[in-house]
Amino acid sequence: MRNFYPACLLASLALTSWLLMGAAISQTAPPPFEITNYRGLHAAAWKGDVAQIHRLGKAGADANALDTKGRTPLHVAAFASREQAVAALVQIGADPNQLDGEKYDIITIAAVANDKKILKLAVRLGGNPRNMTSMYDGTALIATAHLGHVEVVRYLLTTKVKVDHINNLGWTALLEAIILGDGGERHINIVQALLDAGASKVIADRHGVSPLQHAQSRGYKKMIELLQ
Repeated sequence: MRNFYPACLLASLALTSWLLMGAAISQTAPPPFEITNYRGLHAAAWKGDVAQIHRLGKAGADANALDTKGRTPLHVAAFASREQAVAALVQIGADPNQLDGEKYDIITIAAVANDKKILKLAVRLGGNPRNMTSMYDGTALIATAHLGHVEVVRYLLTTKVKVDHINNLGWTALLEAIILGDGGERHINIVQALLDAGASKVIADRHGVSPLQHAQSRGYKKMIELLQ
């Protein structure tokens, strides 16, 4: 690939390196000191105390109240993987599509955590897999594609997710699976699943580098075969 638009490819690789070095901000679960200070619905959500959630709901507690990082009790329950608490909170008025202070919804929280049970529950309760989330204006599909969560990707592809959504980095889920993946079996399976779902092979990044060219530059032989 040395002779293919080297400036464009180098620019794209530089952005990738920046992200892989940890400059990108990821979602933040409640830390121990914050959990200790939780009261009311936030505390009940973290503990999975369904009875308390219903008691507080009947007493008029705000199901969409925010902690110091903009997390609702529903976000907290999703981070804690408390299925019954998630359902109870929606029953008392929690919004399954509300974003936290870092622009994550419960679908993306579950997808990033590879938590298929919470993910499926979130969709059943009205969560929208097409929501734009994170500082990158991405989607749950994009986030989980680059992390290599194969079964979560396959599930999301059965919903109304937008397969070719382009985030503000100029990347689709397919591009992220290649660019931020490791080229191994999990990411190969994700590339295959995305292509089977109709993902475009020709949408290039903002530097004009296509999915195939990214795979070629990294020597990902199986991905190259899938993309040709």
